[in-house]
Amino acid sequence: MKFHFLSSENPEAKKVELKLKDLYGQNSAEDSNYIIPIGGDGLLLKSLHTYNKLNKPFFGINFGSVGFLMNNIKNDNLIEIIESSKNSNFKPLKMMSTSVDGKKCEAYAYNEVSIMRQTHLASKIQININNEIKMKELICDGVLVSTSAGSTAYNLSAHGSILPLDSNILALTPISAFRPRRWRGALLSETNKIELFIIDNKERSSSVTADNIEFRNIEKVEIESSNENICTVLFDSKHSIEDKILNEQFNY
Repeated sequence: MKFHFLSSENPEAKKVELKLKDLYGQNSAEDSNYIIPIGGDGLLLKSLHTYNKLNKPFFGINFGSVGFLMNNIKNDNLIEIIESSKNSNFKPLKMMSTSVDGKKCEAYAYNEVSIMRQTHLASKIQININNEIKMKELICDGVLVSTSAGSTAYNLSAHGSILPLDSNILALTPISAFRPRRWRGALLSETNKIELFIIDNKERSSSVTADNIEFRNIEKVEIESSNENICTVLFDSKHSIEDKILNEQFNY
């Protein structure tokens, strides 16, 4: 069993990285059987973007501040833990943005695609689902579309719903909605195509971010679930991600 280890800048994560390299050796990402990020959810997310073309499973070890998508391992028998782990497929969102000057940009997101206002003025956004207008004008700080894997991140902070990983559902969640004030968002099948249009985009300019990739001064954003760049993420069978998601829904 061959591993490729990488860690965050956390000193404790660095120590564990060196220890595991001594125990199991270090292989290139291309030659490894598993990619092992040691840190927080941000490092796992970065690793998915960096290595998604290699079709290698990821097993994250938690040394971050939250580490919701990481594993808390209590012993050094990494091989045994991985052999008994459960896998989940992380299907990304494919985002296509069009700027006010007509430039098109494409990016993928494993957590969420979010639109945010760039000025003191609130954004005005028209929401289309499958080419049909569902909301003519959402006045807000922004709006986001989250995968099930990302539903416990920014989406949860914006009071969006937590989604089980196998739900095949996307969360469409407003960020500080002003009108309609009581709209809390929508849950959509992964088969839906979402289009977000920025109204008065010159006066009320907005940016779009796909995970950590940002494009500014946008006019339109198209979002759909993608079968490209799907990643397999492993979770310790004794501390499953399903249990974490279930328990998170009862935290108050």
